[in-house]
Amino acid sequence: MSTRLRMHNPPHPGEILRQLCIEPLGLTVTAATEGLGISRKTLSAILNGRASVSPEMAVRLSLAFGSSAGSWLNYQRVCDLGQVWKRRKNLRVVKFAA
Repeated sequence: MSTRLRMHNPPHPGEILRQLCIEPLGLTVTAATEGLGISRKTLSAILNGRASVSPEMAVRLSLAFGSSAGSWLNYQRVCDLGQVWKRRKNLRVVKFAA
C-alpha cells in the first residue's frame, strides 16, 4: 500500500492498541480493562473503532503501556483527519485563495 493511500486511510487507534499493545502482551480484554481502570464497554468501543481516544484515555494508555499520551492523541487526530478527507467532496466550501 502506498504511503499516500495509507495517509488517507489511517488505522483507528483501537487497531493500533490491539496489534501493538494488547495482543503482544497476551492480555485479555478483561485484564486490559482492569489495568486501565475502564469498563469493558469503553475498551470494546475503542478496539472496534466506534469510540475515539480522549485525552484522559491517552494518559491511561500512556501510563499502562509506556507510550506517550501525545502519540495516542496523534493517532486519533490522523484517523479523524483521514475520515474527513474521504468526505471532503461533500463539504460546501468556497475557495478564497488561489
